[in-house]
Amino acid sequence: MSEPVNGFDASIVDEKASKVGPAGIDIAYQRLGSPDAPLVLLIMGIAAQSINWPDAFCHALVEGGLQVIRFDNRDSGLSTHLADAPPPDLRAALAGDLSSVSYTLSDMAADAVGLLDALGFEKAHVVGASMGGFIAQTMAIEHPNRVRSLTSMMSTTGNPSVGQCSPEVLREVFGGPPASTRDEVIQQRLRALRAVGSPGYPMDEEEVATAAGRAYDRSHDPIGVARQAVATVASGDRTERLRHLEVPTLVIHGLADRMCDVSGGRATAEAIPHAELVLIEGMGHNLPPGLRSQLAERIAEFAWRAEGR
Repeated sequence: MSEPVNGFDASIVDEKASKVGPAGIDIAYQRLGSPDAPLVLLIMGIAAQSINWPDAFCHALVEGGLQVIRFDNRDSGLSTHLADAPPPDLRAALAGDLSSVSYTLSDMAADAVGLLDALGFEKAHVVGASMGGFIAQTMAIEHPNRVRSLTSMMSTTGNPSVGQCSPEVLREVFGGPPASTRDEVIQQRLRALRAVGSPGYPMDEEEVATAAGRAYDRSHDPIGVARQAVATVASGDRTERLRHLEVPTLVIHGLADRMCDVSGGRATAEAIPHAELVLIEGMGHNLPPGLRSQLAERIAEFAWRAEGR
């Protein structure tokens, strides 16, 4: 492993799979670990990219005997952006008008399955954070034979009565003029994590700023983010379908999560038969340095239990 700079490993390179899944899109990904090890597929959330999975967290999974693939969802990073799709109208979607929906979580789950196909994997231990948890849950519901285990982190069921964002956070994170320049985006990211990060685990502001700059340089597409947001609204409540899952499931949620209230994690674990629920004091809606090893060890241990070891 090369020497990390501000928490980032320059030896991890972007690769791209073409004509992935039913949509035939390009998916950018990075791969770590032994090709003979069980696979963990990491799915990131809205307005985030593959690189928002910290390198140290990914390396800790590899040290736990697993291989890791993290990837850019459609409309993020270096994967296909649906620039020719209808303009997304989140306000209308929240009011029940879904005419601006370009795709749903089912399509995004099919992208993930298509990436497994493109890379020659039959199954994966699927780990999703935030909206990535929505996608991972949908993948387990609709493609259960491709999911060896499910880990849903800082996520919820789609039931609007649980897992909601604090109104104060909505004002703190989304208020004010939109960020457009690189520096504005970096400062917005810092403000957001000060609002929704983990009060029990200090963030590294230099690392956060570097990560935000890297993400901006890879892709800055606010309209793509809006399309992802509309997709989550259009996909509805998964609770009843989650009740029929037979996939080994780990649910991880922070007790200090102000972006997705812990009720979302509790509801997810309650819906999925035999799900294991881990609630972490002081954890918010991020993966801070002080928690990465602990989370990776917990996920690796769960994956190996699902493997039968």
